[in-house]
Amino acid sequence: MNQPATSNPSACQQDAASGSQQPAADQAAPAADRPLIGAIEAGGTKMVLACGYADGTITERTSIPTQDPAQTVPAMIEWFANKGIAALGIAAFGPTGVNPSLSTYGHILQTPKLAWRNFDFLGAMSRGLNVPCGYDTDVNGACLGEVMYGAAKGLDSAMYITVGTGIGAGIYAGGQLIHGMLHPEAGHITLPRAAGDQDFECVCPTHDSCFEGLAAGPAVVKRYGVERASDMADDEGFLELEGTYIAQGILNYLYVASPQRIILGGGVPDHAPKLMDRVRAKVLQLNNGYISTPELDDIDSYIVPPACDGNQGVLGAIALGAQALQQA
Repeated sequence: MNQPATSNPSACQQDAASGSQQPAADQAAPAADRPLIGAIEAGGTKMVLACGYADGTITERTSIPTQDPAQTVPAMIEWFANKGIAALGIAAFGPTGVNPSLSTYGHILQTPKLAWRNFDFLGAMSRGLNVPCGYDTDVNGACLGEVMYGAAKGLDSAMYITVGTGIGAGIYAGGQLIHGMLHPEAGHITLPRAAGDQDFECVCPTHDSCFEGLAAGPAVVKRYGVERASDMADDEGFLELEGTYIAQGILNYLYVASPQRIILGGGVPDHAPKLMDRVRAKVLQLNNGYISTPELDDIDSYIVPPACDGNQGVLGAIALGAQALQQA
């Protein structure tokens, strides 16, 4: 996989406030040797739109609500139309087609957002802007952002895990994001129930005991009867149970993918600062000495928070666009 240029140290210091436009200090006009890249971090509730450079500089950003494609896509095309972008990167909610050899490439697949189901997202944006376009999942985009500009910069392999409204993971290995017949659906691995949690009804409509259904934000809200998962941030019972489930998931990923670093993000850990140390301790406890590596010996540097101040998805989309431009 071709990769964009190495990052600017300021790449992960941009203001992540949604809905605002953030001009960077360097407002130089795009040039042939420094093409401006458009980026879309496409989520289920909002689309974050940005422009920037392959060194990780974000020059401008905004967000719009995710409505149906007939409303959302023209609004995005209009926003980018006069920016002078040379390419576009899209990091999209899924499931979505990521195999360029299949007819479903760039299509949103079996999403619960019915208006988007089977929609040719990549094709619509490519036709509307007539520039090279890169495409991947939102969590893969976040993983790529951390690899190129953040907590995994300089490593050959890494994994980005998000625990929020859902749970997902992006895996980077051998210089590329990992795909297979589709893309990793890491939130739906089966986990054994923690002691005392056998009677909780998994919130996943498909599975009885999957990671997402037991530990994502909606599961926390349902289990404890609170308005939001962050309400439990200091609760000992929550920290113990959530830490156990996240550690179980991480240990499964560690054994299968063996990443050099794991980045744990998303709304649940972001709003529960005590959770990170609990997860680290639980991973070591559950591993029980089976794998012994320098990385696990320095667990505080192995399981880490994101380092891009909330911009990892946008930065990953910029990197996808830069790659598409190089390959055009």
